[in-house]
Amino acid sequence: MKRRQLGTQGLEVSAVGLGCMGMSAFYGETDEHESVAAIHRAAELGVTFLDTAEMYGPHANEELVGGAIAGRRDDYLIATKFGVRRVDGEQLLDGSPANVRRSIEGSLRRLGTDHVDLYYQHRMDPNTPVEETVAALGELVAEGKVRYLGLSEAAPETIRRAHAIHPITAVQTEYSLWTRELEA
Repeated sequence: MKRRQLGTQGLEVSAVGLGCMGMSAFYGETDEHESVAAIHRAAELGVTFLDTAEMYGPHANEELVGGAIAGRRDDYLIATKFGVRRVDGEQLLDGSPANVRRSIEGSLRRLGTDHVDLYYQHRMDPNTPVEETVAALGELVAEGKVRYLGLSEAAPETIRRAHAIHPITAVQTEYSLWTRELEA
C-alpha cells in the first residue's frame, strides 16, 4: 500500500483510509463481528488509517474501533473527531475548551489508547472562536494525548486563523481529505 504524508508536520498514512462510521451508525443494520473483521483485513492489505468520531453511535463506533485494535494499536493510525454532541436529543456544536478536554478523555477511554494520531474538530462551533478551540487542542498535543490536529468542514479563513495558533495537519471536507502548506 502506498503511503502519503498529510501536512508538513510529519504524519504519514496509508494512501487509502477506512472510514468506520457506517460500521455503527447511519446506514442501517450493523454487524460488529463483520466490522472488526473488515478492520483487521484492512490492516492486512496495508490500509491502516482509520477514521471515526465520538458522535458515531454516539460513542459506539469508537468503542468498536477500540475493540478491533486492542492488542494491535501500533498497526493503526487513528483519526477521530469531536465537537458534535447530543444533549436532550438535540445535536449541539461545541468547540469549547472544556468540551475539547471532555471529548478527548472519552475518546481515549473508548478507543483503549493513550493517544490519538489525528484529532479533528468535526464541525465549527459558531459560539467559540476557533483560536480558543485550537489553543485547547494544542495543550493536548503538548500532553501527548494527540499527535496532529485537523479541522472538518472549515472555511479557508477559519483554517488560517486556526493554523496561526497551532499547525493544522489536515482539513476534511464533505467528500475529501486534503493537506498542503497553509499560507499565513
